[in-house]
Amino acid sequence: MKLLSLAILSALINLSTQNELSFLDKAFGPFSDVRVPGAKGVFFQQSAHSNSALDDYEKGKIHLPHKDFREDLPIGPLYSGIVSFEHLPLTDCFGLSGTKEKFDIAIVGAPFDTAVTYRPGARFGPAGIREGSRRTLPVEYSAYHPDSNPFELASIVECGDVGMDSFDNRLALDKLYRGHRAILDHETIRDDYNAPRVITLGGDHTVTFSALRAAYEVHGPISVIHFDSHIDTWDPEVLGGNMSSYAQLNHGTFLHYAHEQGYITNESVHVGIRAPYVRKHKDSEHDAKCGFQAILAREIDSIGAHGIVEKIKKRVGSNKVYITLDIDVLDPAYAPGTGTAEPGGFTTRELLTILDGLKGLDVIGADVVEVSPPYDTNGQITVLAAAEMVQSFLYLMTSD
Repeated sequence: MKLLSLAILSALINLSTQNELSFLDKAFGPFSDVRVPGAKGVFFQQSAHSNSALDDYEKGKIHLPHKDFREDLPIGPLYSGIVSFEHLPLTDCFGLSGTKEKFDIAIVGAPFDTAVTYRPGARFGPAGIREGSRRTLPVEYSAYHPDSNPFELASIVECGDVGMDSFDNRLALDKLYRGHRAILDHETIRDDYNAPRVITLGGDHTVTFSALRAAYEVHGPISVIHFDSHIDTWDPEVLGGNMSSYAQLNHGTFLHYAHEQGYITNESVHVGIRAPYVRKHKDSEHDAKCGFQAILAREIDSIGAHGIVEKIKKRVGSNKVYITLDIDVLDPAYAPGTGTAEPGGFTTRELLTILDGLKGLDVIGADVVEVSPPYDTNGQITVLAAAEMVQSFLYLMTSD
């Protein structure tokens, strides 16, 4: 066997050193601007793998690369190019160019993490989620949705990030609000959308407050489906406000303020709750006053993913819905890259099943937040999961 392998290798070497085409050239075409003897200036843009093309190539009728030597330069493997969500080109969503392009769904980053109570790092979340999406392209179909591609059903654009300041939370959150309002001011292509749907890549969970404010001004009060291990309706006097008024709005109180301001309805729901409460009974009582019902993480063991879906749909009814997804709703085994991880959460598969089950709801906006790449693994399992959640949002927003 060893002698046979050496003989084959020797034959290949002899073949590749002939004066005519090398073995690799015959198989794949030349890798540089090597003109085939006798070529008449005709260039071949496709793969030379077909028999007819290979015959023409060997006869010197065609050669590679493309004739202008530039057209194929930006096109490469999935790990190349400037990082955007699923390789979407960047769109001027804020009207800075003076023109307003029509689109249906906008993806925007909110790099912000200066309102957290534990680990920072979510300022790198938007970049991380986009990195997690690099393995996919808009032309692909999901095995679970073989007949549906969101990019064929709606105009989906990548807006880039809102430049949220790192020294002044008030300015940062106001800039995000104004960024959302600029996006929502665009006209849509779909007739059934009264304004673009916005998917926000966070950022700590405080960024949802800005998104809800902007959405409320366009759609009116919204029911929130809040995937999280924490309730995030804490009374500011308990979390943050006891230190200073500046600290009152943070990633654990934003839903309190959203309800107080009238942005959200009393038919809202938490999903995946399991983190400790700060005050015995009082936190859950305050949570109910903020319009929320809680579905605990371990309920999936008794009623399953479809049982959770039924409870969610019964709670929000036919209201317009905003989905906010804190990546820590997943168990830390599936999403270690987050600020305040809590053991005992959903698996990635369970959460995707729940999201798919929400088909039929009127989802007018969504976000994935609290993704902290510095705490992720080398395998990037958190950002991969987060990018897949965004994909689920796109299916929900474009399905009938």
